[in-house]
Amino acid sequence: MKLRALLASLLLLPGLLRAADAPLSELVTQKVSADYPALLAFYTDLHLHPELSLMEEKTSAKVATALRAAGFEVTEKFGGYGVVGVLKNGPGPTLLIRTDLDALPVQEETGLPYASQVRVKDLSGREVPVMQACGHDIHMTVFTGTARLLAALRDRWSGTLVLIGQPAEERGIGARAMLIAGLYRKFPTPNYAIALHDSASLPAGTLGTVEGFAMANVDTVEITVRGIGGHGAYPQATKDPIVLAARIVMALQTIVSRETRPIDPAVVTVGSIHGGTKANIIPNEVKLQLTLRSYSDGVRAHTLEAVRRICRGEAIAAGLPDDLQPIVKIIEDDTVNATYNDPALTRRVRGTLIAWFGADRVQTIPPEMGGEDFSEFGRTTDHVPLCLFRLGAVDPVKVAESQRTGIPLPSLHSSKFAPVPEPTLKTGVAAMTAVALDILKK
Repeated sequence: MKLRALLASLLLLPGLLRAADAPLSELVTQKVSADYPALLAFYTDLHLHPELSLMEEKTSAKVATALRAAGFEVTEKFGGYGVVGVLKNGPGPTLLIRTDLDALPVQEETGLPYASQVRVKDLSGREVPVMQACGHDIHMTVFTGTARLLAALRDRWSGTLVLIGQPAEERGIGARAMLIAGLYRKFPTPNYAIALHDSASLPAGTLGTVEGFAMANVDTVEITVRGIGGHGAYPQATKDPIVLAARIVMALQTIVSRETRPIDPAVVTVGSIHGGTKANIIPNEVKLQLTLRSYSDGVRAHTLEAVRRICRGEAIAAGLPDDLQPIVKIIEDDTVNATYNDPALTRRVRGTLIAWFGADRVQTIPPEMGGEDFSEFGRTTDHVPLCLFRLGAVDPVKVAESQRTGIPLPSLHSSKFAPVPEPTLKTGVAAMTAVALDILKK
């Protein structure tokens, strides 16, 4: 019964909006519905033509064109391929709304009629497939639709909008690049910053909020395990780095299970291990790649220290001299800080969403261990309050089937992740517009 009610309500977006200001919500609904053909066309074009991080030239130009057409003063190629659009509309707060621009090196397997067939050479010169596997095309479409709608409703709000298209989110460096380029010096400094991210688990037409930590610190670590190679038939004449690497991998598992308080979230994942060329050759080194996740700065620092200590300790136990100790390298360009949703702002956002969509359509969701560099916009000396909320993007029937069978849905970054455009896009534009209208209300 609940599923049928959900599907029925999704057929008519006005049924989603139970705003305190009914005429305004109805007006927004009408405008979103009228704009939907343009939204869908923009979305499918972005999905067909994805671009990798730091290569978002055409994507950023499309976003800039849409903002300029809506009446924003637009600056392009800011901090890379970043886009900044400013619309001043009298006295009041300054609100930053952000979208990301980049796609991922994934071969799309959704079977959609507008599935990406793009293959390009990445920045290292390798030919790779490209797909909008994280839904950034959803984000950009909602972003541009919201820009048009807020520009059309200037009589309903007062203040300044700063809309930014951020490059290289998947590399965790785009937000910092825009801030280093002077985002908060050359443009109005925001009083609030908001963003949304599509969800691969929430039904299309629903929304999710979480107060406090929403996304994790991310640290990428590369470990070079060194040894003394030789013939596989004479291991006593070698110091085998493959065995040492295996011991290190197993010992790393104790950082979370035995060194971190059970109530402190942390993840240590070894995602890559490479070493050796032939069955009867013991190599000189093995390469490991790790991703570390945490929320607190204390847990983050301890985890990094523990990785170094375990590598050194296991190498000493294996009899390696000091000059062959493992090399532990933190990849600074892949470091992302935890996203902290300001509790007061998030409660305000949640209240607005409930007023417009109803409490049954707005879920309280748990924090996640994924990373998101939207966090950087709140970590400057300006201490801008942030709120990132979730937009359901999955066919409700598939969500119900997954819950019934226990078979997981395709996740973000999956080659099979296929958001449902309607009502996802309509809900996203209406939700972002509602939040902006509340924050900038006269």
